[in-house]
Order: sequence, then structure tokens, then C-alpha cells
Amino acid sequence: MRLTARVHGRSYRFGSVREVLARANEPKSGDALAGIAARSHLERAAAKRILAELTLEDLRAHPVVPLDDDEVSRVIDAGVEERTYREIRGWSVAALRDWLLDDATTPEAIRATSRGLTAEMAAAVAKLCSNLDLVYAARKMPVRTQARTTIGLPGRLSSRLQPNHPADDLLGITAAIYEGLAYGAGDALIGINPCIDTVENVTALLRLTADVIARWQIPTQNCVLAHVTTQMRALEAGAPMDILFQSLAGTEAGNTSFGITVTMLDEARAMIHERGTLRAPHRMYFETGQGSELSAGAHGGADQMTLEARCYGLARRYDPFLVNTVVGFIGPEYLADGRQIVRAGLEDHFMGKLLGVPLGADACYTNHADADQNDC
Repeated sequence: MRLTARVHGRSYRFGSVREVLARANEPKSGDALAGIAARSHLERAAAKRILAELTLEDLRAHPVVPLDDDEVSRVIDAGVEERTYREIRGWSVAALRDWLLDDATTPEAIRATSRGLTAEMAAAVAKLCSNLDLVYAARKMPVRTQARTTIGLPGRLSSRLQPNHPADDLLGITAAIYEGLAYGAGDALIGINPCIDTVENVTALLRLTADVIARWQIPTQNCVLAHVTTQMRALEAGAPMDILFQSLAGTEAGNTSFGITVTMLDEARAMIHERGTLRAPHRMYFETGQGSELSAGAHGGADQMTLEARCYGLARRYDPFLVNTVVGFIGPEYLADGRQIVRAGLEDHFMGKLLGVPLGADACYTNHADADQNDC
């Protein structure tokens, strides 16, 4: 495995696959803040050249967080379909990119290959793609999931209706639900971000949304985006819950900062399938976003794009109904401007679908970012 390259008469040497992945990333303010971004365009080009020649076997052997130290790494590695992996492990990252972009490569072939990939492989190939490459390849990767509605069908854009209220007032939330429905929003989900994370409040919000859905026979599903443990206690108390939610990070340390573990998520999945009101194959919803691990001091020297891919590698363990990247939401410390936000959104969409998860995007930005409506 070669970690050196010569570009325009200058030699570049990198200390690890993790460093190559970080230096090969497109400019992100979060990586610069972490001190791991490429220090020049030439260094980025050198890292991309090395990355292009690495094999998929190299990437599996060198996850950005070692298996012994991180349960997310272990989940991703254990989820690899070995028969598929053996067929492709000798491919270079450049060869994987060329294969994905080849007109002869079908969605069925990509879907079959997906289970042989790790998150680091998905991130690596995305780093070699232009924005147009990411758009074109992602179009060849439909991911369909089903609850009361089906999302991911060609030519359709599904949306989450988010009827939040600053005091979780039930009348205010009801008005917001009807307003959103009047705009045709909410076929993916009616999902409330609660201000008060208690079993009693979460149960009341679930009953409200379940009543509206039942009264008007709305083809959608409900969810309250409280902490997973609060939702589990609400389920135990008999709350009418369709979809169970949790935010994810790409490292064990990041998930610890969220107050979750893989064991906890496993228990939550079992509970929503046993006690949830929905009878459908996909019943979990996750949110992610580039930079969350850095904001928690839990990135471990890995770049935010690769860690985002690891969120999707963890999510696919649970066969979710929806995964949503809140790209741009965390702030300009991690994605500085419209250019970086758009790039991150395209990367996330591509990586999620390549790993087989239904990837949506909350195309947003904070007011102190250098972005406006013409960017998003």
C-alpha cells in the first residue's frame, strides 16, 4: 500500500489511510477547524491520486477508527456481505468510481454490490467524484422503503411535515399540521421536534398526530423526535407510535455524547416492531449531519465526510424508513458557505444511497453562514 505521491515536482507523504481520506476531501471549514484538511490544492491532488490507487481491501483493513476501539466500526465491518466483498476487494477506488459511472452498470448491479462495501469505501469513491458525478451516480441507486406510504419512487419527492411549537401547545401544533397538509407536505412523515422531552409530553404529541392521521385517513406516519429512551418508555406506556427516531454519529464516542449505544438501538428496533402501531417493514428514522462528531469532540482525527458515511453504515443495520442529513444545520464552523453546503449535500445523498439507505436532505443553512436561497 503506497501512501506517497509526487505532484508538480513535489513529493507528498501521508502517515495513514485516515490522513489520506482527510486530505483528499473537498474544502470543508470543519476539517480545517480540526486541523486535518489539505493545506494546499497540490496536497489535495496528491491525496486524491493516492486514494484512487488504494484498493477496497486496503480501506476495509484500515477503518478511520480501529475495530478494537469503536463499536460503529465493528457494526460496519460485521455488516459486510463476505461473498460480495471477495469479488470486489481487489478493485481500486478509481475502478469503483468508473464502474458506478459506466452507462452499462445497472441499478440492480449496484444494489447487489452495495452490501460488499464499507462506509470508508463509499466516502473514498465520493471524494474522487465531481458534483455532476455524484448526481448522475446517485440517480442510478434508487432506494425504496415502505410504511403507509412508499418513498424513493422515480419522479417523486417526499417530504417531512415538521409542525413544531415553542411550547408544544397542542392547538398550535394541530394548526401547523393542517397548514402543512394544505401545502401537500408530510407524505414521508409528520415528525415533531418536542421542546419537552418527557414520556407524558411525547405520548400526548403521538396521540394528537395519530388522531389526525386516523380521522382524515392520511397516508403518512407519525413520529416525535425525542431521545430514543423517552420514546421507548412512551411505547411501553402504550403511546401510538409509527416510526421511532434517533440522531446518529459516526463514532462510538459521538454516539456516547448523544446518550446512545448500539445495544440500545437494537432494543429500540425490537420494541418498535413489537409495540409500534405500524405494520410495515421499515419503522426507524435517523438524522445525521457532517460535523456532528467534531462538535462533540469525538472525531478521532477523521474527516467529517467519512464519519458521515459511517453514520449510514450504522443506519443500514436497522433497515430504516428514512435517513435525513441535516446538511448546513450545524453551522458555518463545519460548512462555511453555500458551495460547501451544496457539496456536502450531494456527497451525503450519494454515499447514503450507495450504502443502501433511503437518504433525504434537509437543505438548510444558518443565518450566519455565507449562503442564501440561491445556493440551496
